[in-house]
Amino acid sequence: MAKATVQKAVFPAGRRVLAVSDIHGNLAFLKGLLGKVKFSRDDILVLVGDLLEKGPESLATLRYCMKLGETHTVYAVCGNCDDLLRRYLDSHGERDESFFRFYYETWREKSLLAQMAAEAGLPLRGPEDLEAVRREFPKRFPREVAYLRAMPTILETEDCFFVHGGIPREDRLEELEAWACMKNDDFLGQGLSFSKWVVVGHWPVTLYHADIPSAAPIILPERRIASIDGGCVLKVDGQLNALILADGGRGELSWLAYDGLPVMVAGADQAASEDSVNIRWGRDEVEVLEEGPELTLCRHVETGRVLPILNDYLHARKGTVRCEDSTDYRLPVTAGERLAVVRRLSDRALVKKKGVTGWYFGPLV
Repeated sequence: MAKATVQKAVFPAGRRVLAVSDIHGNLAFLKGLLGKVKFSRDDILVLVGDLLEKGPESLATLRYCMKLGETHTVYAVCGNCDDLLRRYLDSHGERDESFFRFYYETWREKSLLAQMAAEAGLPLRGPEDLEAVRREFPKRFPREVAYLRAMPTILETEDCFFVHGGIPREDRLEELEAWACMKNDDFLGQGLSFSKWVVVGHWPVTLYHADIPSAAPIILPERRIASIDGGCVLKVDGQLNALILADGGRGELSWLAYDGLPVMVAGADQAASEDSVNIRWGRDEVEVLEEGPELTLCRHVETGRVLPILNDYLHARKGTVRCEDSTDYRLPVTAGERLAVVRRLSDRALVKKKGVTGWYFGPLV
């Protein structure tokens, strides 16, 4: 396995640092977020991996970030999704079959591979077409391929580490396996603490919450870890987060997010649930109890909790029914508050406030 590459940088005092991860080819969200935070040439932008794949505009997002770096201060760290195509281009064809089946056939037109092949006029009918990809891409997309190959595994400053998945320690970083730093699942669950901030993405933060769905960054000052993947593209109610580090990474941390959802105003108060469940990926098996026109009553297999789930959030495969991220949480709401609306039903709405998703049963105007 390839070893981690470490880029060291100096962030001058007084400059605002914006860390953004897991864009996943959603260029509209990236532009919306940068507009919301009023990104300027005075700021430093750190892209903490997974710029690409799974979204509609991976190639356009890549080019946008490259162009942005010509006029602004931009650092791009490699994520596990960013590494897929660049690693394949440097291979010798021994993984053509598996690469095609588990990469291209999973995301198809939402993959960087497909978008580049379409622009180059190269067919992708099967693994046999990948030899042309490996031969032609570096010639037809020299700047894009060079940019991907140059992305470091870890960006280190005097005050911070930026790494897509996570690191087990602060020293001898070049000895670490690159892939393990990019794809480091459940990083917060490993109990690690650091002397300077470690900013990561990769693991959607809602996966850490068993009761309430939240896409807000998790900031742990006592452990010096910030996890910022808001589930952009992957979650129906996902968002793209910007972690804001003041004073070149030496000051306070805050955040803003963009989710592209319509906003409405609450017409009545609502108290929060005292008890709720957050059904997440990997723990999403349910048993169907009663079907309805908009919602289906289900039992969550892991917890035994019975709750209504949106009909189009349910999908069956090989006799098992699973659901998209779902909850029975009632969001605390004050009349006059602005709420982002995920879905409106006849008697309720799935809404978001400050990154937290829940049901609202009052009027929306």
